[in-house]
Amino acid sequence: MKGFIHSFESFGTKDGPGIRFIFFMQGCPLRCLYCHNPDTWSAKNHAFEMTPEEAFKEVLKVKAFIRNGGVTVSGGEPLLQPDFILELFKLCKENGIHTAIDTSGYLLNDKIKAVLEYTDLVLLDIKHIDPDKYKTLTSKPLEPTLHFIDYLTEIKKPIWVRYVLVPGYSDGEKDLHKWGKFVSTIPTVERVDLLPFHQMAMHKWEQIGTAYQLKNTPAPTKEEIDRAENILKTYQLPL
Repeated sequence: MKGFIHSFESFGTKDGPGIRFIFFMQGCPLRCLYCHNPDTWSAKNHAFEMTPEEAFKEVLKVKAFIRNGGVTVSGGEPLLQPDFILELFKLCKENGIHTAIDTSGYLLNDKIKAVLEYTDLVLLDIKHIDPDKYKTLTSKPLEPTLHFIDYLTEIKKPIWVRYVLVPGYSDGEKDLHKWGKFVSTIPTVERVDLLPFHQMAMHKWEQIGTAYQLKNTPAPTKEEIDRAENILKTYQLPL
């Protein structure tokens, strides 16, 4: 069994606690308008094919540096490849290494539930709370992610939630209140990251020959970011 991997990073600092080894897996069912890794969408365009053992050898090369961090599997959508992640995470846990998955929560089945048993932290993108606007942003329905959240709550899995602030799409006052209220009801949320939209990946869209619909959408201003943070703080979220 081999994993299809887009790339990996040895010293990540933004994808979980501490310094982390990050695998970016190939393949994703969503088509987010602001995706910064559209080159991971197709499962065919992977740069590496590795067995879990081969991937873990890469981790061991920097084990001393990630001892207070761990391994994060991101994407794309990593849970498209649960068999690979399960075996990789088993190796991590045998060696006392913290594990995290960065996911949209769009997928859930028995294989993924097995992966979650070996997952210490879920980094969850709740991209919008309005079903219609969620579908506009991602091309997919919101309901599977809500089901995924219910399961994480059931198994008491720690969660860091992420929300991308996109002017004109996800920065509406009512939407932010609704999102904040919803996230405040998830009992295992340990942290909330509000991420400002940016256009730094526009060239990747051009490389894969896909129109970038947000080329005229500006990054949010500091005032807009502060306003959104203040709204979310009214729900006592751990920003």
